[in-house]
Amino acid sequence: MNKIYDAISEVNKIIKGKDDVVIKVMSAILAGGHVLMEDIPGVGKTTLSTTFAKTLSMDYKRVQFTPDVLPSDILGFSMYNSNTREFEFKEGPIFCNFFLADEINRTSPKTQSALLEVMEEGSVTIDGVTRKVDDNFVVIATQNPSGSAGTNMLPESQLDRFLVCLTMGYPSHNDSISILKNNGGYTRADVNPVISLDELKNMKNEASSLFVHDSIYEYITQLSETTRQHPLFTRGVSPRGAIALLKMAKSYAYINGVDFVRAEDVQQVIKDVFCHRIKISGKARTEGLDTKAVIDELLGVVTPPRQ
Repeated sequence: MNKIYDAISEVNKIIKGKDDVVIKVMSAILAGGHVLMEDIPGVGKTTLSTTFAKTLSMDYKRVQFTPDVLPSDILGFSMYNSNTREFEFKEGPIFCNFFLADEINRTSPKTQSALLEVMEEGSVTIDGVTRKVDDNFVVIATQNPSGSAGTNMLPESQLDRFLVCLTMGYPSHNDSISILKNNGGYTRADVNPVISLDELKNMKNEASSLFVHDSIYEYITQLSETTRQHPLFTRGVSPRGAIALLKMAKSYAYINGVDFVRAEDVQQVIKDVFCHRIKISGKARTEGLDTKAVIDELLGVVTPPRQ
């Protein structure tokens, strides 16, 4: 556990005042999931991603998504070799541990969909041949808010592949001053690898094996089912979303040094897991509620189990 705290401290050298976001990104990685970072440009989404890659000793590749990026630019392609008179496969940047899809919603839906298989199954199929990526593979994608110039909305199937959707937000007043003062201080070159890939794999196994009481399974199921029935929702959470909530709650509890999942662990991560998977109704909007406020209503409707 000390190594996890050391890794988080290492990231916090660069990322100021975003402890909750850093912990949740770490939780998502331990849960074996992918992270969508949605926010305006310039608040540190890409810096957070690259810092995590170095801290966790991961082979890091980055693609800047633009309208002319093609699926083959990401996955790879077969090229004819005139010497051997055979086609040879040239790996794309997706074959790494840590893939940063920068501004993913600036590219076409066809290119976005190229990530569906690898994010869900950990494999890439090209020309009928399926190739596996590393067990520690993770995608962190950044996107500008919907409606920003030059953006395309992510398909619902793509959104559902992300374990969590997080927002950095603006720094506080004091953190802004610290960032300005530290402009010539720590850089990503000063970040040290803290956790090896083998250690990360062991931590992921430990987090996934955390004890879960039947009452927590019941609680997560009730929360998921209520999103499909409550009038404030027009689209509820799928079974994949319920599984994502369980995985995220396990890793969040693990980071906090608890050897079983509590209701409060579920409550701490539910917005990050559910908000990009649901749609709220016109009734909710009429009442002035946004997605996070509707999740608060959900937590008030479903009674948590006794500790």
